[in-house]
Amino acid sequence: MATVYEIPSDVMINEVALDLRDKNRLKMPDWAKSVKTGVHKEKAPEDDNWWWIRAASILRKIYFNGPVGVQRLRTVYGGKKNRGVKPEKFCRAGGKNIRVILQEFDRLGFTEKINRTGRKITPKGQSYLDKIATELTKKTKQI
Repeated sequence: MATVYEIPSDVMINEVALDLRDKNRLKMPDWAKSVKTGVHKEKAPEDDNWWWIRAASILRKIYFNGPVGVQRLRTVYGGKKNRGVKPEKFCRAGGKNIRVILQEFDRLGFTEKINRTGRKITPKGQSYLDKIATELTKKTKQI
């Protein structure tokens, strides 16, 4: 049985994002269509699937680095803010969309809260990602 460690990150994230979107496991809130992901961004994401891609990326990060909290994830998804003539400055990403995604994963049973340290992946979430990784390895062996 394959694990997430054996699959390239971009392939794994895209496959998990499609699964989360198509099987209606994760719902995108209405406000997420027009929100920026942080103060360092000038516009909202142009990709319609950005919510599920971000969710898949967060789940993968929790799998590798858990327990992980919202503040640490804000730092991971942050970037440099263009301040005109002044030097660029690092700004963390917005926390609302990360927090809502984590709450949805808690509802699905993929993650669980740990006191004061963040969230870790549950056996259900780990088996979900490992099943997708196994399917991807089977697809690549057939080709």
